[in-house]
Amino acid sequence: MVVVVIIGLLAAIAVPGVQRHQRRTQNTRFINDLRVIRDAIEVYTFEKGRYPVDGAAGFPPELNPLFPPAQWSKPTAVGGVWDWDYKQFGYMAGISVYQPTVSVAQMQEIDRMIDDGDLSKGIFRARSNGYIYILQF
Repeated sequence: MVVVVIIGLLAAIAVPGVQRHQRRTQNTRFINDLRVIRDAIEVYTFEKGRYPVDGAAGFPPELNPLFPPAQWSKPTAVGGVWDWDYKQFGYMAGISVYQPTVSVAQMQEIDRMIDDGDLSKGIFRARSNGYIYILQF
């Protein structure tokens, strides 16, 4: 009985730490993916002299040479899907995550890692049904 209690106590101590680590890893992966997409779009914009046009959802096919569509058509690290927004939501250009499955609190953590922790201002903001990383206002 004592052994079971000790194992229970150790589990109670370890589980929150593991969950924090998983969440931090999830946030970091999302931010890294966001930066890869941002860099690819900046390369495209530099080469073509313009942003790609906005499609129905996801990324326009003209970006396929810069990153494989199979990689970016999967759910993001925070759930939901990636979306390219050109002249949408009042901004010139941005990368969105549409319908993420994590909490607003977790998205605020991500915003603190990228920006200022306030999803109503800065370069990472809440938008309808998701969040947008603004490349150009």
